[in-house]
Amino acid sequence: MKHRKTYHSMEIKAKDNKVFLIEGPVEKQVIEECIFDEGLLAFRPPPQQKKALLKVADLDESRIIVAREDNKIVGYAIYLYPDPLERWSEVELDNLLELGAIEVSANYRGYQIAKHLLKVSMMDEAMEDYIIITTEYYWHWDLRGTGLSIWEYRDVMEKVMKTGGLEWYATDDPEICSHPANCLMARIGKRVSPDAVHEFNRVRFKHKYMF
Repeated sequence: MKHRKTYHSMEIKAKDNKVFLIEGPVEKQVIEECIFDEGLLAFRPPPQQKKALLKVADLDESRIIVAREDNKIVGYAIYLYPDPLERWSEVELDNLLELGAIEVSANYRGYQIAKHLLKVSMMDEAMEDYIIITTEYYWHWDLRGTGLSIWEYRDVMEKVMKTGGLEWYATDDPEICSHPANCLMARIGKRVSPDAVHEFNRVRFKHKYMF
């Protein structure tokens, strides 16, 4: 499958006069030329996270959407093929991508940056050719930093994902089923074939169908 990518951007001016550029999919050069805000700590220290994104940018299927204030990246969303060790890669669909990470700096919360990252992600008309999934596990959530309960965080997360058209999908995946707050969310593009949808449904339920 040829991965068509069309760049889109959106400028957001906040009430405190901060201006953010949400853009993507971006080229590797954009990431190279930017610094990462020190509050981007969810996965690894900012310098190491920048290196990780540069590696992801080399993957043909990857899509990286960034939010930046001038040349400082304050948030990002990454789409790529599921990890080969995950069940979602078993169907070998070349049009199934995972929202592998979405992070906003703790220093820039309250600007609805995550929602805008997803909105810009879906501006690309080519996304109608893909099944986009995200697996959400409560142990990855910043409950301490936000002060939210598990269910409050889950509610916020679902609302954010819905801005990108992702909806809740049932599954018998053991990790997701290990806690009721965990969930699978997905967006099935308008041009995705019935055969691809069938394969996605098959991998959602490896033991039996539950619709």
